[in-house]
Amino acid sequence: MDFIMSHLTWFWLGLMVIFVVIEAVTFQLTTVWAALASLAMIFICKTEMAFKWQLLIFLIITILLIVFTRPFVMKKLKLGKNVTNVNSLIGQDVLVTKSVAKFEKGEGKTTNGVVWTITSIDGTDISEGSVCTIENVDGNTLSVKLKTLV
Repeated sequence: MDFIMSHLTWFWLGLMVIFVVIEAVTFQLTTVWAALASLAMIFICKTEMAFKWQLLIFLIITILLIVFTRPFVMKKLKLGKNVTNVNSLIGQDVLVTKSVAKFEKGEGKTTNGVVWTITSIDGTDISEGSVCTIENVDGNTLSVKLKTLV
């Protein structure tokens, strides 16, 4: 402990490197704020401030950075949103290749040739060879409704 107290600059630098490595591995924008706080602490530790106050300042800076800047950065970088075009399937037709029963899932082929697991949105049985309309997408299962002929 005496070694750390006599080399606080290296302590904060080492902590910063650890936080940067963790952030590089996870990229969840959580430890980068602690790394920035550690960078500030490298300069603050040059004063004669007690270590317990340095730790308190480090925690305060980290929390303030997380609370006030993380949401903004997440929004700008568009992280945490797994945007796909799967919802563009809603409204398209699907050909039932394996019949759907009330409590059983079936299979259907979309217009682009991809076979999906399907389920009836209203619980009705749908026979093989029927054409349905996609009403909802839940994970990798399409909720379909039997297409009525006009």
